[in-house]
Amino acid sequence: MIDAFIKGLVVSLLLIFSVGPIIFTIIKQSINHGRRGGFSFIIGVWVSDIIWVILSNGFSEAIKILLDFKIPIGIAGCVFLIGMGIYFSFIKKIESRSLQEPLKIAGDVFTDTEKKTNYFAIMSSGFIINTLNPAVISFWVIMAASLASVYSFYDRIIIFSTCLGINMLADIGKVLGAGYIGNKLSDRVILIINRISGALYLIFGVAILAGIIYTLVKH
Repeated sequence: MIDAFIKGLVVSLLLIFSVGPIIFTIIKQSINHGRRGGFSFIIGVWVSDIIWVILSNGFSEAIKILLDFKIPIGIAGCVFLIGMGIYFSFIKKIESRSLQEPLKIAGDVFTDTEKKTNYFAIMSSGFIINTLNPAVISFWVIMAASLASVYSFYDRIIIFSTCLGINMLADIGKVLGAGYIGNKLSDRVILIINRISGALYLIFGVAILAGIIYTLVKH
């Protein structure tokens, strides 16, 4: 059991310190929409991760069939990332927070932007980005396949539960930290962060798409 817990801890560290579109989006959503926006996004990511973990460990045959469609899924994910990159780099505008009038409801203060924010849409974007990410699919499937030959089903429950739990705590820390920093930033700096985030979406999307095209041409 201790060995399984340590293994889950190691796997979680791989996720926490991995660099990808998810971590930048967590920061961006937290800065743009506050903690509610950040938490909405990571909830979508968590749901996606949990689904992939369950599928990878409990429905191996279904995953094998799904992997036959890995390239179309990957292309769809790349198109989604590139589309978001174009939107945040060239289209989306940041409303000046100085022009937002706060509204007090049941003891909580909300800005005009927060009232208009569609948190379900933010959560859905987190789910879609994570679900259509080829790297995420490969990570969970490969981890499940490699651990299945060494660890029992009970040990794998401990490993993946530890991994998901620690990763969730790290995501919460990212949201809280980004939300605190966001309150200290000027509108211009937030706009620049959005532009950088959009550029990173484009880079990740194009890089993954190029890798898929290279694989297809090579075969």
